[in-house]
Order: sequence, then structure tokens, then C-alpha cells
Amino acid sequence: MQRRFGLAAALCGLSLGGLAVSAYLYVWPGLAQAPHWLAAPKLAAIVPTPTFPTTTQTVEVQRGDTLARTLTRGGLEARAAGALATQFGKNGAELRKLRTGASVEIVSNFRNEPITVRYEASPWLSFAARATREGWQVGRAETVPDVRVEAVRGVVQRSLFDAVEKSGESAKLVLDLVEIFSSDFDFTADTRAGDRFRLLVEKRYAGGTFVDYGRILVAQYASGGKTLTGVGLEQPGARFGHYDLAGQSLRKSFLKSPLEFSRITSGFTYARPHPILGGVRPHLAIDYGAPVGTPVRAVADGVVVSAGWNGGNGIQVHLRHRSGYETQYNHLSRISDGLRAGARVRQKQIIGNVGATGLATGPHLDYRVVKNGTYVNPLGERFIPGEPIPAAAKPEFQRHTRELLTRLEATAPY
Repeated sequence: MQRRFGLAAALCGLSLGGLAVSAYLYVWPGLAQAPHWLAAPKLAAIVPTPTFPTTTQTVEVQRGDTLARTLTRGGLEARAAGALATQFGKNGAELRKLRTGASVEIVSNFRNEPITVRYEASPWLSFAARATREGWQVGRAETVPDVRVEAVRGVVQRSLFDAVEKSGESAKLVLDLVEIFSSDFDFTADTRAGDRFRLLVEKRYAGGTFVDYGRILVAQYASGGKTLTGVGLEQPGARFGHYDLAGQSLRKSFLKSPLEFSRITSGFTYARPHPILGGVRPHLAIDYGAPVGTPVRAVADGVVVSAGWNGGNGIQVHLRHRSGYETQYNHLSRISDGLRAGARVRQKQIIGNVGATGLATGPHLDYRVVKNGTYVNPLGERFIPGEPIPAAAKPEFQRHTRELLTRLEATAPY
């Protein structure tokens, strides 16, 4: 692990209360040259530990905190907290969207005056500050991630979450895997015991400690005798995306499901006994059973037709999409802020939350798809595929695919 430093010259030649305090200087060797990487000392080396008696308080960032508010909770006066937060901001710290759980360490002298502050904004970025007669002086340290490509594999027994956790990985990897195949496989309806998965994923470490996941380079999911393959590739002028073996984008115009994980409680049919009104009636929707509050996603880019109460449908969001498609999301508990007629939405944007409003016997999402004025079965519809690999780039893509699949087979055989 390494860190690079800048703006730390301000930490030199300072004194506190008549006491001389040593400081360290880290600078770029020359603006016209590439930066020189230095082995990263701990932040204690940037702001040395005072030789006189001190007290230390550690404050964790809470949800919704600003940096100034966090510093105030740590004992700084409002004016001093604001001034210090401003200095951190000038050195690159985010002042409002803080990482929940990030730590701020405040060291005070025997007069209970804050003299140093250490702020770990993330595992990759830390700040240290010292109080001087001229104000707060701030230094910054960046950690260079140690990126390792590792193989992960597993077999579904109870659930995909359970299988990934048994492989020693976290739920975040489940979401990343589901994201790749979300337009081709409905993980809420089609996941079965015995399904298998394997993938190569970037893992980022700081000082030997795992921090988070990077990109999934290649992934396979086998279910019901069919194997889905997603090959990661970053094309010139485009963002990193996943493609099937033929070079077709796995990002389709429509998702298979508006919920990430759930279960189907009622399918699309023209003859279903109605649980409230009685009799046999058409059920031109897919019902997904899920707890109240579960986020509901727009399955495609579109425009809001209406958003609000709609009789027996309860709270409803109605969207219009390209190629004659419309979608409806019924029985919601709430609608996301800013969602009104005419507003544009993006695929996977949260548009509301599962509820039980209107004619509903319990919490669930009633999801409907209309094509050219006629209701269609969302699970049987074949939606428009995304952009494929250009013909000129196909040979390189095929070579890239062979290399990744060879490595995947060698490190994570079924």
C-alpha cells in the first residue's frame, strides 16, 4: 500500500502554546514530472503526537451528517468546526455527502482546546489538521488500492444470497452478479436449488485488508440446463459493460423484474378467482410478494404518465416507454419524490415502494406491461436488446473472451 501527498508544506515549522512541535514535509518532486510515490506513513507521522497531556475523542459520522456537524458533535465550537470543514473541503474532502461510519479523531490539550483532527473520509483518503495561530493547516494522504482478481463460485441451495455468503463473499457481490443478467434472467422467479455460478471479480485491498469489490470481469450462471455468460469489456468512448458470447449487450431496454429479489405470488392469466371481489376475472399482471417498503425500480427509461391514487390499484405509477410499451406499478405504499406526470425516469431508478393500498389482501407489487394498447405477459415478452460489439471489434472481443473463460475454468471449475 502506498500514499501520495500534497499540500502538506503547511504542516511545517509550527508551534503550540510556546512548545516546539516537529512536522513532516511531503511534496511533489516537480510539477512537470510524474508524481513520486512514497511509502505511506500513518497519519500520526503527518501530525505528530504532542508531548504534553492530551485527551482524544473519536466521533463516527452519522447518516445525514455534514462534516461541520460531525466536528461540532466532537466538541468543536460551531465557528471553528465550520472553518476546519472549509479547509478540509479546499483539500478535496466532501463536506456534505459523508460516508456513514467514517471516523473523526479530535485531540485536545489540557485546556480542552482542539489541537489536531484526523478524518478518515474513506479507506482510500484521509486528512489531518493542526491548529495554529493563523488557523487550521491541513494535510492529505491518498491510499493506492491493491487490486487483485479473484475467482468466486458456488451452488444455490437455499438462495443466491446464502450461496454467495457460503463462498465467503458479501451481499454486495450478489447484487453485482444479478445486475449483469437482470435483463435475461428473473432472479425473483427463476432461481432454483442446484443453480451454479462462477465469476472473476476485482477486489480492492488497503494494507492487506479487503475493502470493496471492483468490476466483475466475467461471470457465468447455470440454471435449468442453460448457462448465461457475461463478458466484461470497456469499449473506446463507452463505459464498462457486459456482453454475451455473441457480442450482444446484456443491458436490454427492459429489466426482467421491477424488484431485485422477491417471489411471484400470482401470474398472468385471463381467468383467476379474485381474492376480494369474488368471481373469475382476468389477472393481466405479475404479482410480486415483498415486504412493505421494498424499493420498486423502473424497468426501462421512460416518461411518467401519472403517479398517484388510482381506485382499486391504490397508489400507482404509470410509465410510457419507447416502441409502444407502457408499464404500471400498483398498490404502492409511497411514490418517490419528484415523480409527477411528464417527469423522465431512468432504467433502475427507484420510483416507489411496495405497499398494500387499494384492493390488496397483503403487501405486494402488481406489475403490468402494455404493448400498443394491449396487456402482455411481462415474463414472456422479448424486449429490445442493447447495442452489440461493432463488427470491426469482434475479433479482439473473441480473443478477450477466450482468455477470460480459460482463466475462469482454470480457477473456478464446476
